[in-house]
Amino acid sequence: MPHASAPLSLKLCDKDIDLNFLVVLASSRSNGNTAKLSKEIAESLHAQIVDLQELSISYFDYKSRNISDDFIPLVERMVLSDFVVFATPVYWYSMSAQLKTFFDRFTDLLTVNKELGRKLRGMPISVIATGTDAELPSSFTGQFELISNYLGLVYHDPLYCCCPDEFNPQQHQQAIQGFLGKIA
Repeated sequence: MPHASAPLSLKLCDKDIDLNFLVVLASSRSNGNTAKLSKEIAESLHAQIVDLQELSISYFDYKSRNISDDFIPLVERMVLSDFVVFATPVYWYSMSAQLKTFFDRFTDLLTVNKELGRKLRGMPISVIATGTDAELPSSFTGQFELISNYLGLVYHDPLYCCCPDEFNPQQHQQAIQGFLGKIA
Protein backbone atom coordinates (compact mmCIF):
# COMPACT_ATOMS: atom_id res chain seq x y z
CA MET A 1 0.00 0.00 0.00
CA PRO A 2 1.37 3.46 -0.79
CA HIS A 3 2.48 5.51 2.19
CA ALA A 4 1.91 9.21 2.67
CA SER A 5 4.57 11.59 3.85
CA ALA A 6 5.17 15.30 4.17
CA PRO A 7 6.37 17.17 1.09
CA LEU A 8 9.91 18.50 0.88
CA SER A 9 10.09 22.17 1.75
CA LEU A 10 12.54 24.35 -0.13
CA LYS A 11 13.28 28.04 0.25
CA LEU A 12 13.24 29.92 -3.04
CA CYS A 13 13.34 33.72 -3.18
CA ASP A 14 12.72 33.89 0.59
CA LYS A 15 9.53 31.82 0.22
CA ASP A 16 8.98 28.28 1.44
CA ILE A 17 7.76 26.08 -1.37
CA ASP A 18 6.56 22.56 -0.65
CA LEU A 19 7.35 20.13 -3.43
CA ASN A 20 5.24 17.03 -3.67
CA PHE A 21 7.32 14.16 -5.06
CA LEU A 22 5.95 10.79 -6.16
CA VAL A 23 8.03 7.67 -6.79
CA VAL A 24 6.44 5.05 -9.05
CA LEU A 25 8.15 1.71 -8.44
CA ALA A 26 7.93 -0.68 -11.38
CA SER A 27 9.79 -3.85 -10.52
CA SER A 28 9.02 -7.54 -10.30
CA ARG A 29 10.50 -7.53 -6.80
CA SER A 30 8.93 -5.17 -4.28
CA ASN A 31 11.98 -5.63 -2.03
CA GLY A 32 14.74 -5.84 -4.64
CA ASN A 33 17.56 -3.47 -5.49
CA THR A 34 15.33 -0.96 -7.29
CA ALA A 35 12.89 -0.93 -4.38
CA LYS A 36 15.76 -0.28 -1.97
CA LEU A 37 17.03 2.59 -4.12
CA SER A 38 13.45 3.91 -4.33
CA LYS A 39 13.18 3.89 -0.56
CA GLU A 40 16.42 5.88 -0.23
CA ILE A 41 15.20 8.48 -2.72
CA ALA A 42 11.68 8.63 -1.28
CA GLU A 43 12.92 9.11 2.26
CA SER A 44 15.23 11.94 1.17
CA LEU A 45 12.43 13.65 -0.77
CA HIS A 46 9.66 12.86 1.72
CA ALA A 47 7.94 11.24 -1.24
CA GLN A 48 5.17 8.72 -1.51
CA ILE A 49 6.04 5.42 -3.19
CA VAL A 50 3.44 3.70 -5.35
CA ASP A 51 4.36 0.11 -6.18
CA LEU A 52 2.86 -1.00 -9.49
CA GLN A 53 2.97 -4.58 -8.18
CA GLU A 54 0.21 -3.61 -5.75
CA LEU A 55 -2.02 -2.12 -8.45
CA SER A 56 -4.06 -3.62 -11.24
CA ILE A 57 -3.04 -1.96 -14.50
CA SER A 58 -4.05 -3.83 -17.63
CA TYR A 59 -2.43 -3.78 -21.03
CA PHE A 60 -3.58 -1.16 -23.51
CA ASP A 61 -6.91 -2.12 -25.10
CA TYR A 62 -8.23 -0.41 -28.23
CA LYS A 63 -11.78 -0.95 -26.98
CA SER A 64 -11.02 0.60 -23.56
CA ARG A 65 -12.45 -2.35 -21.64
CA ASN A 66 -9.85 -1.77 -18.94
CA ILE A 67 -10.91 1.78 -18.09
CA SER A 68 -11.89 0.82 -14.53
CA ASP A 69 -8.48 -0.50 -13.48
CA ASP A 70 -5.92 1.46 -11.40
CA PHE A 71 -4.32 3.37 -14.29
CA ILE A 72 -6.50 6.51 -14.22
CA PRO A 73 -6.39 6.84 -10.39
CA LEU A 74 -2.59 6.64 -10.51
CA VAL A 75 -2.38 9.29 -13.24
CA GLU A 76 -4.74 11.47 -11.19
CA ARG A 77 -2.27 11.07 -8.29
CA MET A 78 0.61 11.99 -10.60
CA VAL A 79 -1.18 15.17 -11.66
CA LEU A 80 -1.24 16.23 -8.00
CA SER A 81 2.54 15.83 -7.80
CA ASP A 82 5.18 18.41 -8.56
CA PHE A 83 7.73 15.83 -9.71
CA VAL A 84 7.45 12.13 -10.57
CA VAL A 85 10.35 9.70 -10.31
CA PHE A 86 9.93 6.39 -12.12
CA ALA A 87 11.92 3.52 -10.64
CA THR A 88 12.75 0.46 -12.70
CA PRO A 89 15.40 -2.18 -12.98
CA VAL A 90 17.14 -2.42 -16.33
CA TYR A 91 15.82 -5.56 -18.02
CA TRP A 92 17.34 -6.40 -21.40
CA TYR A 93 18.54 -2.80 -21.88
CA SER A 94 15.05 -1.49 -21.28
CA MET A 95 12.50 -0.58 -18.61
CA SER A 96 10.57 -3.28 -16.76
CA ALA A 97 7.45 -4.83 -18.28
CA GLN A 98 5.39 -3.19 -15.53
CA LEU A 99 6.58 0.28 -16.50
CA LYS A 100 6.24 -0.45 -20.23
CA THR A 101 2.62 -1.51 -19.65
CA PHE A 102 2.04 1.67 -17.66
CA PHE A 103 3.48 3.86 -20.44
CA ASP A 104 1.54 1.96 -23.10
CA ARG A 105 -1.62 2.98 -21.27
CA PHE A 106 -0.76 6.64 -21.82
CA THR A 107 -2.52 6.09 -25.14
CA ASP A 108 -5.73 6.27 -23.07
CA LEU A 109 -4.71 9.84 -22.20
CA LEU A 110 -4.45 10.69 -25.88
CA THR A 111 -7.77 9.12 -26.87
CA VAL A 112 -10.23 8.38 -24.04
CA ASN A 113 -9.21 10.80 -21.28
CA LYS A 114 -7.54 13.69 -23.11
CA GLU A 115 -8.29 16.27 -20.41
CA LEU A 116 -6.35 14.28 -17.80
CA GLY A 117 -3.52 13.74 -20.28
CA ARG A 118 -3.22 17.47 -20.91
CA LYS A 119 -2.68 18.04 -17.19
CA LEU A 120 0.60 16.11 -17.43
CA ARG A 121 2.13 18.53 -19.93
CA GLY A 122 5.13 20.24 -18.36
CA MET A 123 5.35 17.65 -15.56
CA PRO A 124 8.97 17.17 -14.51
CA ILE A 125 10.02 13.52 -14.36
CA SER A 126 13.12 11.45 -13.91
CA VAL A 127 14.09 7.81 -13.70
CA ILE A 128 16.07 5.88 -11.15
CA ALA A 129 17.33 2.46 -12.14
CA THR A 130 19.45 -0.43 -11.00
CA GLY A 131 21.13 -3.08 -13.08
CA THR A 132 24.29 -5.11 -13.50
CA ASP A 133 25.89 -3.22 -16.40
CA ALA A 134 28.67 -0.79 -15.49
CA GLU A 135 26.79 2.05 -17.20
CA LEU A 136 23.20 2.74 -18.11
CA PRO A 137 22.62 1.70 -21.74
CA SER A 138 21.83 4.58 -24.11
CA SER A 139 18.85 2.58 -25.39
CA PHE A 140 17.38 2.81 -21.90
CA THR A 141 17.58 6.58 -21.54
CA GLY A 142 16.52 7.12 -25.14
CA GLN A 143 13.09 5.60 -24.42
CA PHE A 144 12.38 8.06 -21.63
CA GLU A 145 13.61 11.02 -23.66
CA LEU A 146 11.33 10.09 -26.57
CA ILE A 147 8.31 9.43 -24.32
CA SER A 148 8.87 12.73 -22.52
CA ASN A 149 9.21 14.69 -25.73
CA TYR A 150 6.07 13.14 -27.19
CA LEU A 151 3.95 13.72 -24.08
CA GLY A 152 5.36 17.15 -23.21
CA LEU A 153 7.00 15.94 -19.99
CA VAL A 154 10.19 17.61 -18.75
CA TYR A 155 12.81 14.86 -18.51
CA HIS A 156 15.66 15.18 -16.02
CA ASP A 157 18.82 13.09 -16.08
CA PRO A 158 18.42 9.64 -14.53
CA LEU A 159 20.16 8.05 -11.57
CA TYR A 160 21.68 4.64 -12.25
CA CYS A 161 23.22 2.36 -9.67
CA CYS A 162 25.18 -0.66 -10.83
CA CYS A 163 24.34 -3.48 -8.43
CA PRO A 164 25.99 -6.77 -9.37
CA ASP A 165 24.93 -8.00 -5.94
CA GLU A 166 22.75 -6.37 -3.29
CA PHE A 167 22.08 -2.63 -3.34
CA ASN A 168 24.40 -0.86 -0.91
CA PRO A 169 23.30 2.75 -0.21
CA GLN A 170 26.76 3.76 1.04
CA GLN A 171 28.36 2.59 -2.20
CA HIS A 172 26.06 4.86 -4.23
CA GLN A 173 25.75 7.78 -1.80
CA GLN A 174 27.64 10.27 -3.96
CA ALA A 175 25.49 9.50 -7.03
CA ILE A 176 22.30 9.63 -4.95
CA GLN A 177 23.21 12.99 -3.46
CA GLY A 178 24.13 14.35 -6.89
CA PHE A 179 20.76 13.20 -8.28
CA LEU A 180 18.85 14.71 -5.37
CA GLY A 181 20.72 17.99 -5.78
CA LYS A 182 19.58 18.19 -9.42
CA ILE A 183 15.88 17.52 -8.83
CA ALA A 184 15.16 19.04 -5.43
